[in-house]
Amino acid sequence: MTAAYVLIQTTVGRADAVAAEVARQAGVTEANHVTGPYDVVARVEAETLEEAMGGAVRAIQAVNGVTRTITCPVVSLD
Repeated sequence: MTAAYVLIQTTVGRADAVAAEVARQAGVTEANHVTGPYDVVARVEAETLEEAMGGAVRAIQAVNGVTRTITCPVVSLD
């Protein structure tokens, strides 16, 4: 299992709606409206990073109001 955090910028006034829609996407385990340079942060889990990018991240990018995303895969530094 792999995980990634997706940092999401939205159009003005759409952060709450985007967070709610992102939370409904398959593979998304959590989506929160936050403050700072990004409006929403989502956690995505999948069997492989390729599945996460091809599934949940692509679905997040298609949500109405999403203007930009940055995907940060979780890594182990052992």
